[in-house]
Amino acid sequence: MNEPAPIGTVGTPWEVIIERGKIREFANAMQSQNPAYSGAEAIIPPTFLVTAGQWAPAGVRVNVGFDRKRLLHGEQEYIFHGTLPQVGDHLTAQEKVLDRFEKPGKRGGVMRFAVVATEFRTPDGELVAEARATFIETAAKEKIS
Repeated sequence: MNEPAPIGTVGTPWEVIIERGKIREFANAMQSQNPAYSGAEAIIPPTFLVTAGQWAPAGVRVNVGFDRKRLLHGEQEYIFHGTLPQVGDHLTAQEKVLDRFEKPGKRGGVMRFAVVATEFRTPDGELVAEARATFIETAAKEKIS
């Protein structure tokens, strides 16, 4: 059983390098022809930072402690504190548990929620963007005896 990280738990930072090819691949996957997403000075599509988790080394992300078989990604929000990151930017990502709560499930049992923010900072420590995700663990099926 995973121990859930309490509110305020902070993960270990990891490096995120904004690469031109990855921006173009992401834009292609979105079927976007926006020229801002290609070239030597391409900016990222606003949802691009979701890919940062792919580059996180094992063990650096916070553990919300949910059963992966009952895990849902409930909501995603991006907050940018300036211009969008662009090709060549080196950012540091770090996760933090912002909130945890429970609600009764419509089919019985308890649904658990965890809100996790990933902050993206420049090498100087300037906050560039935040990605906030709400994870949901659906209620366990009740055993019929």
